Amino acid sequence: MASDLKHRNRRLATASFLTAAGMVGAAYAAVPLYEIFCQVTGYGGTTQIAEVAPERLLDRRIIVRFNADADRKLPWRFAPAQDKVDLKIGEHGLAFYRAKNLSPDTIVGTASFNVTPAKAGQYFNKISCFCFTEQKLEAGREVDMPVSFFVDPAIADDPNLDDVRTITLSYTFFRMDSEPERTARADKVSTKNEG
Repeated sequence: MASDLKHRNRRLATASFLTAAGMVGAAYAAVPLYEIFCQVTGYGGTTQIAEVAPERLLDRRIIVRFNADADRKLPWRFAPAQDKVDLKIGEHGLAFYRAKNLSPDTIVGTASFNVTPAKAGQYFNKISCFCFTEQKLEAGREVDMPVSFFVDPAIADDPNLDDVRTITLSYTFFRMDSEPERTARADKVSTKNEG
């Protein structure tokens, strides 16, 4: 009876440990799996990635509007260079966003993006863009960042998107703090306080 109880307790402990380990593993895998899900389905306005624009152009036109925001912690002026473009579906589009560092320090930023309406995300394809790559701007420096894109002609085959005449591509820039920059700022403050 005592050995039976020991055996059940050992089995319960093993099952509990495996459940906890599985939950930790699932927590670490959740973000990459969600990103893959969004890229495949266009969920939440996630765009698709393509190498080149299709050769098929439709007569149907679509307006692509551009929006830009910068996080409050990022002292940059960030805006689209143009408000909108009017393209045929399938036509290659090129737009520029402009960022200027308004601070006296070199700052690294990165941008996230989405499109609205969200249901159009699976048909909005980017060939190249500046999103999710670190952009380093020295004090007072201004840079133009291109985004190359097209709207997939398959949008015409989806009856849920018959009402879509305008797609908005929106970027938000965030500050990327690296450890060496934080250390350098802390050293500056320490030196000022000592002097």
